[in-house]
Amino acid sequence: MSDTEDSKRKIHVPILTRVEGEGSLLVKIDGDIVRDVQLAIYEPPRLFEAMLRGRPLEDVADFTARICGICPIAYQMTAVQALENAMGVPIRSDLRRLRRLMYCGEWIESHTLHMHLLHAPDFFDCDSGMELARQFPEEVKRGLRMKKFGNRLLEVLGGRAIHPVNLAVGGYYRLPRREELLALVPDFEWGLQAAIETAEWVARFPFPDFQANYDFVALSHPEEYPILDGKVASSDGTAISIENYEQQFVEEQVPHSTALQSYRLPGRNPYFVGPLARINQSRQQLSISAQRVADAIGWDTPCYNPYKGIVARALEVVHAFEEGLEILRSYQPSGEARVHFTPIEGEGVSATEAPRGLIYHRYRVGGDGKILFAKIVPPTSQNQAQIEADLYRMLPGILQSHEKTIAMQCERLIRNYDPCISCSTHFLKLRVERT
Repeated sequence: MSDTEDSKRKIHVPILTRVEGEGSLLVKIDGDIVRDVQLAIYEPPRLFEAMLRGRPLEDVADFTARICGICPIAYQMTAVQALENAMGVPIRSDLRRLRRLMYCGEWIESHTLHMHLLHAPDFFDCDSGMELARQFPEEVKRGLRMKKFGNRLLEVLGGRAIHPVNLAVGGYYRLPRREELLALVPDFEWGLQAAIETAEWVARFPFPDFQANYDFVALSHPEEYPILDGKVASSDGTAISIENYEQQFVEEQVPHSTALQSYRLPGRNPYFVGPLARINQSRQQLSISAQRVADAIGWDTPCYNPYKGIVARALEVVHAFEEGLEILRSYQPSGEARVHFTPIEGEGVSATEAPRGLIYHRYRVGGDGKILFAKIVPPTSQNQAQIEADLYRMLPGILQSHEKTIAMQCERLIRNYDPCISCSTHFLKLRVERT
């Protein structure tokens, strides 16, 4: 093969494995210089925001749940809170606690799935979760059992684990009985210990030496680990109200993708959302057990290695089991399941912390209770520009490697972010152009 032919080699990976969805990555290389990295999304837009316009506000939770089968609560919860804010609907403290409990269930099932079947295989050169299970059968079994308990909690609170139907504007359609939640206590007691052991196991993984000075963005709350609300805090120490989110964060269409990418103003800079950002911002708000585990494993705060995001997820699973256990034990149903309201014209926003990071919704409602406008910003689209920036940083060190190795390393870096592709994008075919 001539030098010219060799310079024009192309690397093609039909599907990025162990993430949900499809898309492509184009890397343009001029000699030893990376000229361009394009995370290209070629799947047609899903148009959820347009589909919501003209529909009754009661439909929004069911519609937005369909954006993702892994994290439907994040979309439902952010939507109903934005609608409640638009119409001034107050939520009682007991209903708010149930909502945090529900979110804990989603964090458990989502984090444990990603950790054990999608991400952990990368650290042991395994091509699948099944291959990892042959090396670590007890650890994978433990992870799947924890996921089962997260799903079970969503079934009790939401009516079903996938696309739950019980969350409503104003609260819930039905409150769980005390005995239904108390029945989950033994499982969550086991789950808390299992989560601690899992975090200790994950902390011993062989992590690549890769760091960057990230701008971590996450909700921050003075009294609790951020899930449902708070201020939008950044690594530079600024914290803005959720109502001002769109003044500092903007979505843009890029030519190579059907999906929007998010940047932080005024410099149009990428930023990092997710468990690593949350723990860097709010480690002191973690549950007692999660803080003890973090201390025991020598967790550095802040942590700038994205590959250690799997440890951050493990610490959040400890937190979710411990907070969930406290709410399960103390739950006493009181009052009606739903705060009654009359629809009024208004506009409202909400931001919550999905398993993969900050999620933002804005809705405008007419006096007839129908949706006039909807804006949904998922966490994966917010991380896309940062993923491209990480690839720019990593690629120069591996350009002389075999094409298969380059593709594998790109996939592994992308999986650090646990991209939930159906929410915003679809991954990944890799093509490398050398000139």
